[in-house]
Parts: sequence; structure tokens; C-alpha cells
Amino acid sequence: MALDIDLTDLERDALTELVNIGVSRAASSLRKMIGEEVLLSVPSIEIMDPQDAARLIGERETDELVAIQQQFEGAFSGRALLIFPETTSLDLVRAIIGDDIPPDQIAEMEQEALAETGNVILNGCLATMANMLKRSLNISLPEVVRGDGARLFTLTQERADNGLVLFLYINFSVRNKDIRGYIAMLMDLPSLAALKELIASFIERVIGDEA
Repeated sequence: MALDIDLTDLERDALTELVNIGVSRAASSLRKMIGEEVLLSVPSIEIMDPQDAARLIGERETDELVAIQQQFEGAFSGRALLIFPETTSLDLVRAIIGDDIPPDQIAEMEQEALAETGNVILNGCLATMANMLKRSLNISLPEVVRGDGARLFTLTQERADNGLVLFLYINFSVRNKDIRGYIAMLMDLPSLAALKELIASFIERVIGDEA
């Protein structure tokens, strides 16, 4: 299955650059929201099937997972997830709403703070990618879901075996707190093939501009 959408090294580099630019813009938006310096890094991109993605995150994280998900539709379609271990998500919420909030109120504000964070980061990534690929996407409102990797990577998918996951490991640094998380984009094969074509066109434009 993966062979159908294998990216060349150049295409993978271009996709990584697109995501990095998107994440950088998302970090800027998050910084305005929080009022503190926010650093986000995306070391690498991997493409794998949902079962392997679930297994990978299960090996790395033993805590319950919290994810913010958004559907996107357009030239390429799918579902984007911003995923945190539960303990990390609470650190992120405290960084956003402040450390002086009573514990009982943090629980009440957690859902809203996570949804807004996910909206800023996922929208920043997706909208930037679409804009640089000269396309547009319709992006749904954020939804907070919880569960293990298997549940997150198959949730709402009618055919979990007919798609792949673009899997990204990211590091957050907010108020000197190291907060780790993941971005995953679940797309079916036609959407991934369409994305591959758009990336190839993007590379041609960049090379043409530099010539």
C-alpha cells in the first residue's frame, strides 16, 4: 500500500519544509494567544499505516492520550490530529491559562484551552500548506477526543485499511516547559496521491523561480 505514494527525497524535503513553515506560523499565532515565547519543532515526517502509527505512539507513550481533531476537505482531504499524552496536555493548559488557576477550574477550562490550541496549530499547518500549494481547504471546528492510539487513528474512519498516516513528532517549549506532542494527518490513498502531485508542482515552481 505505501508503495503507491512513496515520496522521493526531494518531495519529502519539500513536504517537511511546508509543514515547518506552517508550524512556525502556528507558533507565532500561539505566542500572541499566550503572551509568551512558543517554540515548536518538527524533526521529521513519516508515512505509515494507521496500525503502525498506533503501535508507534503506544510504544512511546504509556499515558492516556488526548487529541484535538479537525476534518479538512479540498484538493486533498482527511483528518488532522494534534495528540498529547494526558500529563503533557495539562502542562500545556497551565501554560496557556496560567499556573495560578485553582485545580478544580483547570479541569473546567481544559477542554476549551485544548480545542483552541489545536485549532491554532492545525489550522496554521493546514492553511499554510494549502496556500503554498496554491489550493484552499475547508477545515472543521476542533473536537477534543481521548483514547489510545488505535482509537484515535481509526475513529470516524469507515475503512481504516484504506488510508495512511502522515506522522510528525513535535516538541513544544512554552514558558520554559518542554511539552511533547504529535501531529498526524490521516488521508486515504487518492488524497495522498493528490497531495504528492501538488508537492511535485510546488517543487517545479520553486526550481523555476530559482532558475
